Amino acid sequence: MGRLPWWFSPAGRRQRREAARRREAQDLLDLLAGDAEFAPRLHALVVEAIGHRLASPNDAEGRPHLDPLSLALRELPNTVLNVKTLAADLARRQAERLPAVPPPAAPRRIRLTSRVCRQADMEQPWMAHWREALGARLSYHRKAWEYGFILQALWEAGMLAPGKRGVGFAVGQEPLPSFLAARGVEVLATDLDSADGRAAAWAATRQNAARLDDLHHARLVDRETFLARCSFRPVDMNHVPADLAGGFDFVWSSCSFEHLGSIEQGLAFVEATMACLKPGGIAVHTTEYRFSEDGPKLDNWPCVAFSWQDMKMLAGRLAVRGHRMLPIEEAAGRLPLDGYIDTPPYAPMSGKGLALPAPPHLRVSVEGIPATSLGIIVQAGPAGPSVASP
Repeated sequence: MGRLPWWFSPAGRRQRREAARRREAQDLLDLLAGDAEFAPRLHALVVEAIGHRLASPNDAEGRPHLDPLSLALRELPNTVLNVKTLAADLARRQAERLPAVPPPAAPRRIRLTSRVCRQADMEQPWMAHWREALGARLSYHRKAWEYGFILQALWEAGMLAPGKRGVGFAVGQEPLPSFLAARGVEVLATDLDSADGRAAAWAATRQNAARLDDLHHARLVDRETFLARCSFRPVDMNHVPADLAGGFDFVWSSCSFEHLGSIEQGLAFVEATMACLKPGGIAVHTTEYRFSEDGPKLDNWPCVAFSWQDMKMLAGRLAVRGHRMLPIEEAAGRLPLDGYIDTPPYAPMSGKGLALPAPPHLRVSVEGIPATSLGIIVQAGPAGPSVASP
């Protein structure tokens, strides 16, 4: 008996099976595109048909997959790591080129207005002052920029002084309540109730506060002073309590209102917080900002991204109620790190036997959309609270 054709060999049978699976997957995708009613079930079938290729580059016997999808995806993780490593080295070199001068001992007025995060800000003396005051080192990370922006805005408005009252929303475990308490400010810190199912993901990454102790940073303020000046209260940002109206000199939030479920809910939150302010008070918020007006819109999602037009609309809505958003400084930055977009996973990967320093994180990919932090400053009108909680 002659040898069977290769098509009937074990390798040939495997190839036929893989070809059949690809045909099945394509058929399911065609159905998925044409019948939304069964989309969830069909999507699960598609994942079952091709998902094994995404789970591992090799089969159960250790041999690499050779189908087009596997070949296309095989080196993608290594490419991402290469880019992150080079970006981290670039950030290190950018920091090393800065003059070796101590941060200014006192804040400097720069007439801060609403603006987007950028590399140049991280290297300015005014930002270095707040970084030193918080006990942090230079890091090209947008969260560090957000803290500096908020504190600079509050200081320029005369809010970092004994007797002032501030309320922070979705504070997580950030250092600002402790920092403010050390300067004589009375602080009400709020966050989503830890019993709320939505808080579980934030708690897992230490970004949710369940009690006042979660907010105490001993390096910034002693415990006695902190407890005397800070209080904590669970608050859902989609329902700002009416009893907070008119009781505060300032409000703040740090990259929080993009997580409220939609663009409209985020804008409504900013409006609602204005009711918390005394006449002439100030609101300082940072949030997710997408650069492109013409690109894809990210809305009705756990993390949305606001555009220039969204902010223009918000400014108009606030103006109708007698408030004023300071204009957004349009310069987005042209230095090297302003052109790097960090992609998930954002944290350095461990356990691979590789030296992987943290890359810069001033620009990020949010569901594939280039974005950064936007800081807005809103001055309350002289007539006092005028916006009710939705």
